Amino acid sequence: MPIVKKNTAQHSNRFFGVELLKSTHPSIKKLKREYPTSIHGNKFWGSSYLLMDYFKKNPLNNGHRVLELGCGWGLASIYLNKKYACDVTGADADADVFPYLALHAEVNKAQVKHLIKRFEKITKKELAEYDVIIAADVCFWDELGEIHYKLIKRAIAAGVKKIVYADPERAPFLHLAEHCTNTLFAELHEKELKTPVKARGALMVIENA
Repeated sequence: MPIVKKNTAQHSNRFFGVELLKSTHPSIKKLKREYPTSIHGNKFWGSSYLLMDYFKKNPLNNGHRVLELGCGWGLASIYLNKKYACDVTGADADADVFPYLALHAEVNKAQVKHLIKRFEKITKKELAEYDVIIAADVCFWDELGEIHYKLIKRAIAAGVKKIVYADPERAPFLHLAEHCTNTLFAELHEKELKTPVKARGALMVIENA
């Protein structure tokens, strides 16, 4: 487990009760030397703020089993574990993101499990282990739209009760959301945050009651 150096408060921010270490933080600098991430896992992506705001207003019950797709540094997972005692797993194809997740979990006194796997390799049987699936900034290439659509269909068939994707409204995400709205009863909600942090984008929500 990474050890956080002391007296570095100026190198972090706190939003929604979760502490995020800046790229200037000594521990982040050290990790970037040791674990050069790929697949855009080199920083925290802002759509996770949209997820945290959504669940602040739509809280989960304690013990919900949550899978975060493309978790990266895992701030949304950490939020759900800290705030609602959810049993959370972060999934990412890039194993090098997990030291960053572990560091932030340590800082925030949270527990997040790890799953190293590509989206298309996550099976219906594995998805059946979760009640909720979340994802932020995961649909940034055109080919990812079809991959996520098939994953979402597997999740629905597996009995996952809620699926929430957040994105700054990139074209591949909007195409995915339109497809899911037409065929899987998804709802798309535009969202802009001004406090406690500025963020804007859209949330795709599927209720599979």
